[in-house]
Amino acid sequence: AKIKIKVDRGRCKGCGLCIFVCPRKSFEKEKEQNNLGYFPARWVEEYGCSGCRQCYIICPDSALEGSIN
Repeated sequence: AKIKIKVDRGRCKGCGLCIFVCPRKSFEKEKEQNNLGYFPARWVEEYGCSGCRQCYIICPDSALEGSIN
């Protein structure tokens, strides 16, 4: 099964904690601001997801959602 992560751009404040904890380094900062003026995280699909859920656990804004294909 392949896991996909979606970042809610409207909730993410760009703290970078998901970027820091991801063992596959599957997150990066976006280059464009969201409506709140933050640079949210972006999930990079090509690096994949191991399913460790560290990003969900550490996200203070509950801005991440996952799905399994």
